[in-house]
Amino acid sequence: MTQSAALNVGLQDFLSWAEQERGTALPARTADAVLTLLALRGADRRAGVPEPTPQLLKQVLHDDAPVLLAAIQTELDALPDVLTALVDRVRAAGRLNAKRRARLLDAVDDLVPGARSAAASPWKLTWPRWYASLLRADGVDADDPDAVRSWLAAHDALPHADRPELPAPLHRADVTARTFAVRAWLTERLLAAFARDVEAPSPAGPLLPVTPALSADRPEDALTEELERIAATLVDRWSAAGLSEALAGPFAQLAPGPETMPHMALADRLLDEHLDYYGDSGVPLPPPQALPDPDEILGLLHAAPLPATLATGAADDEELRPLAEQCGFPGPADVVWESGTPEEALELAANVLALEADRIPAASAGPEAADEGYDLDAVHVLYALYERGGTPDSVARKASDMADWRVDPDLEDAPVDVPDTAAAYTAPYVTPAAADLSATLGIPGLTEDDRAELDAHARALAVVVDRLAETGCVFRTGDVYGLTSFGSAVLRYVLTAAHVAAPDLQTALSWNAEDTVRAAQAWPIAVAAAELGQWAEAHGGEPAWSQLLGALSAARGADLPHVATPAVFARLDRAEIPATALRAALADPVIGGYARRSLLARGEDAPEDAVPENARAVLLLEDLDRAWLADRRAQVTAGAGEGEPETPPRALLDAFDTAAATWPGGSAGLLRALAAAGAASALRVLTDLADRHPDPRVVSAAAHEAKSAETPARKRKRAR
Repeated sequence: MTQSAALNVGLQDFLSWAEQERGTALPARTADAVLTLLALRGADRRAGVPEPTPQLLKQVLHDDAPVLLAAIQTELDALPDVLTALVDRVRAAGRLNAKRRARLLDAVDDLVPGARSAAASPWKLTWPRWYASLLRADGVDADDPDAVRSWLAAHDALPHADRPELPAPLHRADVTARTFAVRAWLTERLLAAFARDVEAPSPAGPLLPVTPALSADRPEDALTEELERIAATLVDRWSAAGLSEALAGPFAQLAPGPETMPHMALADRLLDEHLDYYGDSGVPLPPPQALPDPDEILGLLHAAPLPATLATGAADDEELRPLAEQCGFPGPADVVWESGTPEEALELAANVLALEADRIPAASAGPEAADEGYDLDAVHVLYALYERGGTPDSVARKASDMADWRVDPDLEDAPVDVPDTAAAYTAPYVTPAAADLSATLGIPGLTEDDRAELDAHARALAVVVDRLAETGCVFRTGDVYGLTSFGSAVLRYVLTAAHVAAPDLQTALSWNAEDTVRAAQAWPIAVAAAELGQWAEAHGGEPAWSQLLGALSAARGADLPHVATPAVFARLDRAEIPATALRAALADPVIGGYARRSLLARGEDAPEDAVPENARAVLLLEDLDRAWLADRRAQVTAGAGEGEPETPPRALLDAFDTAAATWPGGSAGLLRALAAAGAASALRVLTDLADRHPDPRVVSAAAHEAKSAETPARKRKRAR
């Protein structure tokens, strides 16, 4: 290709035609971007310009231009004029009839508002667009490469704290990832255009300039180099002159690439952990109870052993020197170490943590344990601590997972008190005595033989914990380990970089009752109980507990997915919800039965007739559903053996008959009440009763009620 990167899109002829025929001087940069991007998307060019279609316009206006064109307001305002003129130019060339023209103009009207929104979205930001917007705001001529370079030099000399911040909620890694993806996409589109020019040339001529690359000694390398040069030129033309070369050269530290952000690999692995736990990145993690103030972050980084070594003494250490270099020592990280902003300090700490976590072997009790396929790597250890709200855990209790021991469910996620002893994390780990293990794990009667069985697992995990402690993010005191406040801040930084919902405490306390109920139901019970108590206190005390119960009732009454009433009540009970709030909820037609059960568990009087029949049915349905599950497990277990069990499982049938004996209206009344309870589980309970109950009257009534309990989606599926 020649040194010109102009693509054959008819730009100058189009601009001249618009001025002569319409009396409109269109902004050249906006027109250039629209025409070029349409052509790169494969638009037909037989009209002398790329011919738009509604689908191509949507891709260019909503996806491509917002990440490549650093448009100022006047250029954005002129977008409808550019598009309308383009449609009329294609019409004048005889390539568009009146009906298609009208359809395209309607598409322009529909798409332009979305184009404006996309251009303003922080998620579309790239480094060239960011710096182009800053230098234009400072009055710099973006078409003067010398002026652009001078501005970059002045910006680079600014103290980091004085530089404009990226728009919230962006991380630098977000902009880096977007920049890398956009550049790769643009190069791929240019390669596809080159292939079309060779294999299916347009009557309008080749889109790309003629290239001698294929006659070079290494044609593939030469072609790639030429395409990358054209991509850089296009980016500069749509942002600021000379920007690509400057950001790839002397000012590379202003636009860091993916290779300078090792914490993004940790972000991906933490996202995987979160999806394993919750299945959705938008399901929030519990907020850490303690985060350091922003002005404390840099000092905490300095106090961390491994970062301090990398910053000041890694040059002579053969093992640590590669780690230091990956973190930017010596180099850009030196400035961050000395005077970085809190976010920059967190990013540096996250890079150190990511690289060290990757170097730590997973904890196992040796080859035999590894063969069993279960061990604990450093990333899982970190995520599991954060998922506990940063509360301390027991090494032995966590190691019991590797030994496949069954810990008391009430203790599994319970916070562990940090002992007063000042034992440093570097002290050799000692597995607690058998009696202490019994108390920690909730397993009575553990012996020294049991302790010996757990010992190898616990010591292996302690090695992982102690290596993580070198980063300043984790501590260990005896058998107790956890995240430091600094570690909570670093992990939250990485999790949000992975777009995992990781609110701080202030944000969680600002939620409404419904969002609080939805989030807390999946958190560890002790952590959720603490947060529910804090939320209630922040929202007015006792009335706030009633708000939580009301939100739960509304969600359960609407049969919303992902709202587990028993799980929420377990956490409300642990939070010691006031009895007055529970008594007020007895009359609730949905959760009144749960409120009564909580009161009875406290030894308080709560008459059954105070609870509406529907609320009693909602609670009973939970019991019947557990019986249904028990029957299913029995059937599966029998199916895995040799033949059917002698006696078919009857947990559901017996539970139903027992309840029906005292229910108003007997079996028929109970079946109607279960169908009216509205939970998704009602359908499977009713269907199973219709299939298996020995009483034909129950079978007939259950089948009838099952139809009314079907969800609309299931009814539509059955109708098909």
